[in-house]
Amino acid sequence: MQNYLVYSEEVLQARAAGKPVVALESTIISHGMPYPQNVQTAREVEQIIRDAGAVPATIAIIGGKIRVGLSPDELELLGTTPNVMKVSRRDLPYVLATGQFGATTVAATMICAELAGIKVFVTGGIGGVHRGAETSFDISADLQELAQTSVAVVCAGAKSILDLGLTLEYLETHGVPVVSVGQKQFPAFFTRDSGFNADFQLDSAAQQADFIRTKWQLGLRGGIVIANPVPESDAMPKEEIDAITQQALQEADQQGVAGKAVTPFLLDRIKQLTGGRSLATNIALVKNNARVGAQLALALKV
Repeated sequence: MQNYLVYSEEVLQARAAGKPVVALESTIISHGMPYPQNVQTAREVEQIIRDAGAVPATIAIIGGKIRVGLSPDELELLGTTPNVMKVSRRDLPYVLATGQFGATTVAATMICAELAGIKVFVTGGIGGVHRGAETSFDISADLQELAQTSVAVVCAGAKSILDLGLTLEYLETHGVPVVSVGQKQFPAFFTRDSGFNADFQLDSAAQQADFIRTKWQLGLRGGIVIANPVPESDAMPKEEIDAITQQALQEADQQGVAGKAVTPFLLDRIKQLTGGRSLATNIALVKNNARVGAQLALALKV
């Protein structure tokens, strides 16, 4: 397994010194944001983690290897190269075997983080059960990965383009605890309140770390969702984003957008319909998650 892992010098030094490392996904760079905001945000998120006392490890597939930690030039390459393959659990062996350039989703990043011994992963939002899944069976692989891979995932909840009620039901069925930070409500990415509550509220990194340790010490494998709402000053009004999301979903259906193309299409269309405000919210919530994730990684080292 170690033959597939290549660590950056920064991550190697962190491992040798016993410093906490925080995993970061790469599809948010290649598929989640436009250039140059994608690369700029990636660099700023990494710096937030460093400033908090942890070490960032952005993960991607390059040259048949799982790269754990990327250089500034590699981040730029990831953010500017067209048609980078979006890699989930299903795709990981193919991309490694063929030597293609791949950006890891939440699911694939969780797998790679666990292989590398990293216990905390920061992202924007997790995938979930798509609307209309009762006929399409479109359910993100992120949810099944959370059920079986022991990594804590710090996110701003699940994207509001999903069926959030069914997403939470799926997580409950598979024993994945959903922990909210600073409020009882489960956040919905662009907005702080999805209309549903999380399972538990744990506001401090120390409380979250105690909970996570207890789960894993009991032999209860699988991930934990740390749902950290977007700051109030950056959140979008729920009624507005709900209406815009519904319009974008209708357009995706009319245009026959399906599979992996759905989420990038919807996020781009929502950005257009909000005049770019949704992108600003997306950037703000990722940075906020980086702060919480770094604090959690530090607390887990104690």
